[in-house]
Amino acid sequence: MTRTLTIPLALLLALLASSVNARADVSLPNVFGSDMVLQRGRPVPIWGRAKAAEKITVTFLGQTHTTRANGKGRWRVTLDPLEAGGPHEMVVQGKNELRLAGVLVGEVWVCSGQSNMQWSVKQSARAEAEIDAARFPKLRLLSVPRRSAIEPESDFKGAWAPCSPETVANFSAVAYYFGRRLHQELEVPVGLIHTSYGGTPAEAWMDAPALKRTKGLKPLRTRWDTAVKRAMKSQDPDRMVYHPHRPANLWNAMVAPLVPYAMRGVIWYQGESNAGRAEQYRTLFPAMIAAWRKAWGQGDFPFHFVQLANWRAAKPEPGPSAWAELREAQLLTLQSVPNTGMAVTIDIGEAGNIHPKNKQDVGARLAAWALSKEYGMPTPHSGPLFEAAQSGKDGTVTLRFRHAKGGLETDDDDPPRGFAIAGKDKVFHWATARIVGETIVVSCPAVKKPVAVRYAWSDNPGVNLTNAEGLPTVPFRTDDWPLTTAGKH
Repeated sequence: MTRTLTIPLALLLALLASSVNARADVSLPNVFGSDMVLQRGRPVPIWGRAKAAEKITVTFLGQTHTTRANGKGRWRVTLDPLEAGGPHEMVVQGKNELRLAGVLVGEVWVCSGQSNMQWSVKQSARAEAEIDAARFPKLRLLSVPRRSAIEPESDFKGAWAPCSPETVANFSAVAYYFGRRLHQELEVPVGLIHTSYGGTPAEAWMDAPALKRTKGLKPLRTRWDTAVKRAMKSQDPDRMVYHPHRPANLWNAMVAPLVPYAMRGVIWYQGESNAGRAEQYRTLFPAMIAAWRKAWGQGDFPFHFVQLANWRAAKPEPGPSAWAELREAQLLTLQSVPNTGMAVTIDIGEAGNIHPKNKQDVGARLAAWALSKEYGMPTPHSGPLFEAAQSGKDGTVTLRFRHAKGGLETDDDDPPRGFAIAGKDKVFHWATARIVGETIVVSCPAVKKPVAVRYAWSDNPGVNLTNAEGLPTVPFRTDDWPLTTAGKH
């Protein structure tokens, strides 16, 4: 038997009015909150929701900005550039009042990617000691939950927290070690917004309009459109519709709610899931960076990324490698996209672990790019970068590098390893390499007239060449022969 509950009309109207009033309260998305860090030195947007036409006043550090919510209940003000410091209080006033305590002003970085960015401090090397030492009250942490959506969302569940042993254990290790070095070197508050999802490809982190307008990505979109149409006829259509690999789904849920929060830049660790389509990544990755910059509207903000580490068992002979091709796509991005940096990790991976535990060096190398490029500090930030090759009559090839001032070295005092050369037959052979000042001279008895040189061109090349600062040489090739991943979408 079904029972019907009768509610008096007056009570029903009161409940409805209460619900409407609750929805009309001035609110902020969770990217704002007590203990947050606001970006210094640039305009700072503050936004939220309220009743349509409601007057909103935001007060912070002597500034007062007033606006009214639009017809959809959305409002936004922009604070004038702020100086580093704090803690301060922010007050947002409408029909109700919000008070945000412990607000700092300093440097804000968004930290994103797939599993190697997601990997936590408690999973990294020397975890127990690192966690116990993580007592930095002016280093603030915010994590976006891992989820996907089919349309851009405006909020997420999460809250800022000061860095402590209790809060850092589950936070991104790469992000923490990056932020820690910035905080210690710059001596200002640092805010880290972590948004990453293991096993995901770059196209999931790119908004739908950008994917549509980028030439060369149509086959990727078509493949997913076909998969979704098939899923709609199945018993579990949501599996594909909301799949975290589907183009734009992670942008919608994990990036869109952050835009346009004022920040200095982005660090990114991703590419493993795109290695099988490395040639496509040459188009996809720069387009993704451009899409993020367009969405934020802060110009060409810094975008520093990690080149894939060495992985899998070393091979006895030189040969093709999709991971090497993905690393090259990342290098081409560094060379073609302004205000980017690339932390090379070809020397700190693990053959049997796609998630190497040494995240300390990864974070430190990313921080070196930021300290040098954004903050003007005399910090070595790049290992040797191939510049030119010159063939000799004796079958040798002399290689010149940038970022080799002071000479080249090896990290184990052995001769340089990882060089291979080929003649016109395109068959590569291991080469003997020797250091001559700031150059490398390579040769191989089996190749009388070399036309191509490759370095670290394998999944796990076992290389040892560095500059005087101990930073590893960037993997490269001198040829432009077809890739094994060509045409794969």
